[in-house]
Amino acid sequence: MTEAVPGTSRASGAAREGALAAAISAAIRLAGATRRGLAVSLAAAAAVVTSTGRWFLAAAAISVTVGLVLGWAEAIGLAAGLAAAFVLALFALAGRGGTAVDLDLPADRVAVGRTAAVVLRSESTHRRLTGVRLEIPVGDGVVYRSLPPVPRGGVIDERLALPTDRRGVIPIGPVRTVRADPLGLVRREIVWSDTAVLHVHPRTLSIPSLGAGFRHDLEGVATSDLTTDDVAFHSLREYQQGDDRRFIHWRSSAKTGRFMVQQFEETRRSRIAVVLDAEPSGFAGAVEFELAVSVVGSLGVRAIRDGRTVDLWSSAPHPGDGGTGRPALLPSVTRERLLDSLCLVELDEGAVPPVDAARVAAESGGSVSLAFLVTGSERSSVQLRSAAGQFGPGVDVVVVECIPDVQPAVRSLGGVVVYTIGYLEDLRRMLVSGAAA
Repeated sequence: MTEAVPGTSRASGAAREGALAAAISAAIRLAGATRRGLAVSLAAAAAVVTSTGRWFLAAAAISVTVGLVLGWAEAIGLAAGLAAAFVLALFALAGRGGTAVDLDLPADRVAVGRTAAVVLRSESTHRRLTGVRLEIPVGDGVVYRSLPPVPRGGVIDERLALPTDRRGVIPIGPVRTVRADPLGLVRREIVWSDTAVLHVHPRTLSIPSLGAGFRHDLEGVATSDLTTDDVAFHSLREYQQGDDRRFIHWRSSAKTGRFMVQQFEETRRSRIAVVLDAEPSGFAGAVEFELAVSVVGSLGVRAIRDGRTVDLWSSAPHPGDGGTGRPALLPSVTRERLLDSLCLVELDEGAVPPVDAARVAAESGGSVSLAFLVTGSERSSVQLRSAAGQFGPGVDVVVVECIPDVQPAVRSLGGVVVYTIGYLEDLRRMLVSGAAA
């Protein structure tokens, strides 16, 4: 009779326990994966079911419950029909549709009132495309488009015209293809493109050079600093080693017997300041403010075209100023950056009064020779004089009152010129008249 070995029995028992533990662990992992997969599937299914589809499923559940409880075969048949219709609706979402759609914005900047163009390129990738419904978000709205049938490998370029009724920054896209069943029970969206950004610039007008008709020579203001290379002649001095020989004054050198060089007064370019009043209390409505923005844009573009140094200020604080309430200095390096910044300017309850905005503009540094204050119809003469006085003596200040449809007029307000304009074209006529005077 063979005796059992105690060590062998214990080893086999441990092996069985290990196998059982591994099986239980595998079962737990499988159950977890199944649960996660089911949750993902249910979430995906819920994402494609429309509100109509949810009511549809609720009606089916109510019908089968009533049929089972009350024994109504008609109710059970209705539930089966509703369930079958829903299953058939799901087949409309199968696949990606065999198409690829791209969005192109040929010009991402356009003036307000002009038409912006959007180009859609659709390509059938692996089978004949029988027609696809597109949705193109444009700002707060959506543009719907149905593509015509496209043969396999075919490409269609379609140009859409978008009206631009108001300045601003408008996101366009992303383009979505929409697949849905005829009853509207399920709906699936596929995103094909990135979002493009359209800048709708304020309307601007070509106006005369801002240097014409004003006292100061905006090409440069002489200072007390002397230099050997500038345009404002000051005096002669004896040549020193290192001086540029181009500035030797030969006639004086011949008279004195020593080389004499010319000295000049160093000139510094003066600055133009344009201040936009952005307080709602300064305007009778949005139309006035839009005219004011167009005036600021026209002045800024003209200054940049003339090669002037221009500072454009909005009395509304910059969104990232940390709550200091300081007026915003708008980018004015190039025409595009200036007009892009004006796309975002709006009336703001947090804007500072014009007198405070003018004070910041006057104290910001640089030699301001000419200042424009652009406002609406609701500012009093006292407010305008106070704001203009912040620039101090020696600075020409022009106030532009924007009152749509009003008869243009020019008046003097304590030495400050006030232009009242009803249309943007009035600004050009008044600047021309000022230059002629």
